[in-house]
Amino acid sequence: MDLQEISDRLEIEGVVIRYTRGIDTGEWDLLDSVFTPDAAIDYTESGGIAEAYPAVKAWLAEVLPAFFPHRMHSLHQLDIAIDGDEATCAAYFHNPMPLDDGQGGHRIVEFGGLYHHTLTRTADGWRSRRLHEQIVWKRGI
Repeated sequence: MDLQEISDRLEIEGVVIRYTRGIDTGEWDLLDSVFTPDAAIDYTESGGIAEAYPAVKAWLAEVLPAFFPHRMHSLHQLDIAIDGDEATCAAYFHNPMPLDDGQGGHRIVEFGGLYHHTLTRTADGWRSRRLHEQIVWKRGI
C-alpha cells in the first residue's frame, strides 16, 4: 500500500464517520461534507425514502428528531476498494435508538446492517455519490 492509498483510505473512513456523526448529533449541514450535491440515497430497507441528497437531508432533519430524538451508531469492518478517483466502501453498522413507548417510557429499536457507499474524488476531497442502507437485522420494531 503506498502513501496515496493510505491517505485515500483514511479520508474515506472520515467521510463515513462524518456521516454517522451528522446523523447522530443532528448536525445536518455536516452531511454536506459527506455527499455530492446529486448523491442518490436509499433508506427503503429501514422504512425510509430513496431520493436525491437534498430531499433526503430535509427528510432526515424532519423525521429523525421527531421519532428518534437520540441516535448512536457504531461502525465496524470498513471494506474500502479504491480504483483511481472512484471507490466503494461497505461498512457494518449497529444503530440502537430509544423510541417513545406511548406510556411515558421508551423502548430500544435497533438496526444492524451495512452502509454501501459509492464514492468519488472531488476538488473538496472524497464524497459519497450513492448510499444504500442494507438492513440485515432489526429488533424492537
